[in-house]
Amino acid sequence: MTVNVAENKGLEDVVVGPSSISSIIDDVLTYRGYSIDDLTENASCFEEIVHLLWYGRLPVQSELVALRDAIVAGAIIPVPVLGWMATVSRDANPMDVLRTAVSMLGLYDPQRDENTAEANLSKAIRLQGQIAALVAAFERVREGLQPLDARPGETLAWNFLYMMTGKEPDALSVKAFERALILHADHEFNASTFAARQTASTLSDMHSAITSAIGTLKGPLHGGANTAVMQMLQEVGTAENAEPWIKDALAKKKKIMGFGHRVYENGDPRAKHLRAMSKELAVRTGEPKWYEMSITIDDVVKREKGLLTNVDFYSASTYHYLGIPGDQFTPIFAVSRLSGWAAHVMEQLANNRLIRPRAEYTGPGHQVFVPIQAR
Repeated sequence: MTVNVAENKGLEDVVVGPSSISSIIDDVLTYRGYSIDDLTENASCFEEIVHLLWYGRLPVQSELVALRDAIVAGAIIPVPVLGWMATVSRDANPMDVLRTAVSMLGLYDPQRDENTAEANLSKAIRLQGQIAALVAAFERVREGLQPLDARPGETLAWNFLYMMTGKEPDALSVKAFERALILHADHEFNASTFAARQTASTLSDMHSAITSAIGTLKGPLHGGANTAVMQMLQEVGTAENAEPWIKDALAKKKKIMGFGHRVYENGDPRAKHLRAMSKELAVRTGEPKWYEMSITIDDVVKREKGLLTNVDFYSASTYHYLGIPGDQFTPIFAVSRLSGWAAHVMEQLANNRLIRPRAEYTGPGHQVFVPIQAR
């Protein structure tokens, strides 16, 4: 039996399956039942969240250290993948590079032909380290620099900032990036996660599922929004210009990126944490204009349109303060969301059924074929 879903365009509010990984209920986002506020304020590092998503519970200290070390040990990019990356044009979209590189990793994974629960957990651990290494390596390569190896004993957040910038990050930068990773880790059946689960449901492999997710995340209506926010801030230029610029854009019915969210009625609960980090980093760097522009834009859009910021809006200025180029914002989203994607792939395979929805046909009916000579 088919269901008419014309009123649910984009599958809005359509529940397509069960999951115990994350939830959004009454505007509260939880991972395994823990509120995002609780986790963001109290988790010592992103790896605690990774363990929670993959194993279903928070780790004890020895388990946290073991997972952290395993991720660092797995953050090795095969030589052929690095060699290919060196041939890529420097102006290539980093999401295109990441999508292709992750697909290539599948060719060299030691368990590429295994699709057991144990093998997929091992692949997830390697991929979590490798995806961070890939994003940082491409930034180094396109600047004519040698990629750096992850440093044992440090967290993924510390290592990523080090591998990308070549400098040992300070405590505030690590804190900000840890929080950004935690906030982006999972978000129920969002577009990229659903793409990963759809691919996994065919009994394809982990790397194929993650590649599908990355391709989906690239879109500006999903992960690409934070890059668009930074482009807007750069075009606005100054805090004084922010209000007239936004009012003009609204009058011309331009879409202001970083506002509104389909599943939240009263605002994205993640946004306030990145707003606070952007403010702290603005003070530390002595360059407040990016934060001040963001605050003004936030106020104007709220007043004029009644829209509230989502997680993408303040992530833009936060990442900029960390010295990360704007076109790398979405790949960083992927570094974090890999944890959620992998959790969903493993959950899908643990109780799998091929995801095969139906379509509501709206084309012509009762057509009669006319031979080509008579057309």
